[in-house]
Amino acid sequence: MELQLLYFGIKEPEEFDNDHWSHKYRNWLDDMVFKHPTAKATLESRMRFFRFVDQELRDVSTQLRRYCKDNYKKDYMPLRSIPEIGGIVACGIISELGDLRRFNSVKHLACYVGLAPGVHQSGSNYKVMGITPRAHRLIRSYFVEASWQAIRADPVMQGYYRKHQGKNVKSIIIKVARKLLSRTLAVIKTEVPYTVGCKLPLKPNCLKVDIKKTDSSQNQPF
Repeated sequence: MELQLLYFGIKEPEEFDNDHWSHKYRNWLDDMVFKHPTAKATLESRMRFFRFVDQELRDVSTQLRRYCKDNYKKDYMPLRSIPEIGGIVACGIISELGDLRRFNSVKHLACYVGLAPGVHQSGSNYKVMGITPRAHRLIRSYFVEASWQAIRADPVMQGYYRKHQGKNVKSIIIKVARKLLSRTLAVIKTEVPYTVGCKLPLKPNCLKVDIKKTDSSQNQPF
C-alpha cells in the first residue's frame, strides 16, 4: 500500500507510519482522492481484499477460541489466567503441545520447546552453549513474544527482568520465557488459575503446587 501511495507522490502521515492498520488509517485511505480514476479503483480493490482477509482472520480466531473453550476448558481457562497468554496463544499451546501433563518437569518441557541451553561435550570437556537450536519454533516464538508483554504487565516478571539488566537483552528474554513456561506447566498441572504478582516457587494462595519438584533446573545457566 505504501508503495502505491509513493508512486502517486503521497506520503503517509507520521502517525500512520507503523504496521498497525487502525480504523483511522483505513478511513484516511477511503477518503483519499486521486487525479486518475484507475488509481482510486486500484486502492478500493486492495481495501476490499484487506477487509475480506481481516474479517476471515477474526472469524477463524473467534471459532478457534470458542472450540478450545468448549472442548478444552480444563486447560484453556487456566492458561488464559496468565496475563501474557492471550486466546490465540492458549489455543496454539493446546493444539501444538497437546496435554502438558505428559511432561514430567519444566526441564523436560523446556527442552521440547527449545528454551533450554545447548550443551557441547567432548570427552571430559563440558561446555554450556547458547539456546539450543533444536526447538518447536512456533511455540518458542509464542513464549518469547509473550515475555515482552510479561515484563510490562506483571510486576514479578518486571522485577526479574530488571534484576538481570546489563546483560544481553536476548538472553534475559529467554530467561523470562522459561519462567513463563514454568508458570504455564504449573497452572495446567494444578488446574488452578494464576494470580498476577505471585513469585516462583508459587505460594499456596497462588497455586497449590511445589514448583521445586517440577523445575529442578530453575537455576540452570543459559
